[in-house]
Amino acid sequence: MTSTGADVTAAPGRTAGWWNGDPIRATALAMITLSVLWRTHVAFRGFLAADDYVLITQAAESDLTVAHLFALYNNHLMPGGRLIIWLVTEYVGLDYWPYVLLMALGQAILGVVFLQLLRRLLQPSWLILLPLGLLLFSPLTLEATSWWAVGVNMLPMQIAMVLAIRAQVDYVRTRRPRHLVALALSVLFGLFFFEKAILVVALVFLLTATLYADGGPLRTVWTTIRRWWPSWLLLTVLSLVFMAAYLTRSESSLRRPDSPDEVFSFLTQMLNSTVVPGLVGGPWQWLGAGDGAPVTAPPEIGTWASWVIVVALVVGTVRRRPRAGRAWLLLVAYLVMVAAMLAATRLGSAFSGVAGGVPRYVSDVVVVAAICLGVAVVGPARPPATAPSDAAPPDAEPAMPDPASPGSPPPGLSGPLPERYREPVAITLALVLVAVCLGTAWTMSRYGDEWAAKSGRSYIDTVRIELASAPPDTVFFDSPVPDNVVPRLSEPYNLQSRFFHALGARPTYVDEAEHPSVLDGLGRVKVATVVGSTIQPGPREGCGYLVAGGETIRIPLNEPRFSWHWVVRVGYLSSADGTATLRLGSGEAVFPIRKGLNQRFFRIVGGGDSVELTVTGTDMTLCTNEIAIGDPAPEPEG
Repeated sequence: MTSTGADVTAAPGRTAGWWNGDPIRATALAMITLSVLWRTHVAFRGFLAADDYVLITQAAESDLTVAHLFALYNNHLMPGGRLIIWLVTEYVGLDYWPYVLLMALGQAILGVVFLQLLRRLLQPSWLILLPLGLLLFSPLTLEATSWWAVGVNMLPMQIAMVLAIRAQVDYVRTRRPRHLVALALSVLFGLFFFEKAILVVALVFLLTATLYADGGPLRTVWTTIRRWWPSWLLLTVLSLVFMAAYLTRSESSLRRPDSPDEVFSFLTQMLNSTVVPGLVGGPWQWLGAGDGAPVTAPPEIGTWASWVIVVALVVGTVRRRPRAGRAWLLLVAYLVMVAAMLAATRLGSAFSGVAGGVPRYVSDVVVVAAICLGVAVVGPARPPATAPSDAAPPDAEPAMPDPASPGSPPPGLSGPLPERYREPVAITLALVLVAVCLGTAWTMSRYGDEWAAKSGRSYIDTVRIELASAPPDTVFFDSPVPDNVVPRLSEPYNLQSRFFHALGARPTYVDEAEHPSVLDGLGRVKVATVVGSTIQPGPREGCGYLVAGGETIRIPLNEPRFSWHWVVRVGYLSSADGTATLRLGSGEAVFPIRKGLNQRFFRIVGGGDSVELTVTGTDMTLCTNEIAIGDPAPEPEG
């Protein structure tokens, strides 16, 4: 076979000459570097978002314990991610740059190990740069390299997918037990960061069956099980142990779709808006989603064009190389597994209408799509010449059937076309490739524009500036941060007192004060008031309600309050110092009274349509016409 580059099908253990005399490798490394730099630039335009803050707060509030590491977050088991977040929070605090650097490192590792896999799996050809480019630059994985809460799950899973497949390919080639150990460690690495990595087990089996076993479906499955049974025994035991441990801790997140139409809409949205356009550089347009990552919103012409490209690629490669059909079946099978998992956990909820347009849900599909593209376009590698160190035992099954028979076409896209068609076909393919590259650049740029709009960053920056200039004795009443920073669904981690736990010099929060402050929606320090129910005007001119020492009066509210945690503001004029008691339904609060015109803020738990006010002592009187029960808020300006 004639090679267009260095012999990339040498034994897996060979490392000599990594940098020398191999233009394919040099170009691939340049692509990896460009991808990492580009994605890092996109990530640095944004900031932390939504789930990031909750995970950081949980880390700031906890010691580094096994219980914390293995605590579920939204039913996700991610001890590896919790460990990293705890370390960053402990030694850096509430900042974004460490996570960007970690995601960049993960993308670099993914690119390098995927290149190594391609050189083991495929024939030597410049065309291996096509699947590598798909993995490195696919817009479907932008969230995994910009949003930490996604990247900390997805990047390790993608790396685990590649390492597990590489270990299985090496085992198929050599039958050496050390590759089984590598296979198990790869899967465990993925599971340490994301329970969805359990899909790697099924992926390894399906890839082995499609690429290394011949015959019809039943014969292929049986051959795969029989020939490489140690892999399946190991992975089965590992999967059962993990699932038993996970299911005993998790709550069922399975949902029932509301209707068949909901399932159909989800599948069509996932394929037409996300997967198919994303594989050819789309979606070209994004729909903003607040501080979170945007969702796909491709133009209709883009959807149709992407389907044309994908269908033409599948048909062309299958006609030219029959084994390409198996590769595309592998992609379809994995996509079906992902879609089934999403449908079972995301449909039937308030977010099912956009679930199919969220790229992070299918970003692992890009790894499989890149492998399948390589197999379909380049072709699987021939078995290497038997080396003593890697030789199988004499009584073993053949290590690997030859998927590239002597009559199979060499690597290339045009194949055995008549001479007069080759130039037009080559020009067409080149134009399509250029269009895909330009579309990818446009998509990534537009994603960066959406990702750069971060309310959380400006909110935190403003709070830091305001706290630095506020008087040292400034105290605050706690309240939620703006919904566009941390949504109310994350309660109680959307409270300011918890949100700023990792901030360092954070605000001082109290439950009772005379002159508290609050942070407004922009992060500015403002004088506090209470917004909610107020009392009806009192009967005494210039006093409102007169409360004599030792007496209790009932004061009606202009609207009732249901039983809850409320803040009360009492403005009063007192003849002497003392104490008072306010009752709201079953709730009661005692607060100090100071002589003169003053006010007091305090918390109470209760509800009702009136309050009762009692003043302790017989030598004092109190006038009030200002009692408000509700939530703390900035005092209106002017």
